[in-house]
Amino acid sequence: QVQLVESGGGLAQPGGSLTLSCTASGFPVAFTYYVMNWFRQAPGKERELVATIFGITDNMKYSDSVKGRFTISRNKPKKTVYLEMNSLKPEDTAMYYCNTADIWGQGTQVTVSS
Repeated sequence: QVQLVESGGGLAQPGGSLTLSCTASGFPVAFTYYVMNWFRQAPGKERELVATIFGITDNMKYSDSVKGRFTISRNKPKKTVYLEMNSLKPEDTAMYYCNTADIWGQGTQVTVSS
């Protein structure tokens, strides 16, 4: 069974940091081939793609809203993708989802508040 499991969400203060993890299991092809995405969705808003790491090359792409503050990375032996979030803002508050193709994790809540 193909599965993505996120962890690492929680409460952070503005200007603080959090690192999210997404661990893959059951994938039929080596993890390195998969394009992995982090999305987020705040209440009443559309789901937003915030970061992508491409297969093989591990090239990265970010939305303008997080560029320079968030970093996506991949640990291939652990089959885990990370989203390091720095200089957090209240507007980063959302449910964060890991995704590849049509496979979604259950989400992890990030709340940025003083």
